[in-house]
Amino acid sequence: MMDFLKKATEWVLDKEEQAAKNCRIDLQDVQKQIDLILQKRDALKKECEENLKELDHILDRLEKIKENEMKCQR
Repeated sequence: MMDFLKKATEWVLDKEEQAAKNCRIDLQDVQKQIDLILQKRDALKKECEENLKELDHILDRLEKIKENEMKCQR
């Protein structure tokens, strides 16, 4: 499914690029699309950073648990 969406997006972008080359595209529409993509990118970046922090926290806790268990085995 993602492959289909990527191909469809590329097709649309190709058509918009052709229209721009022929001066048949509204600059404001393109700017709206750019702004929307930037907002989505920023939101996704923030979400990924939060998820990475949580994973780092879990890893730290697991490492401490592992260290404690290793002490018990000595």
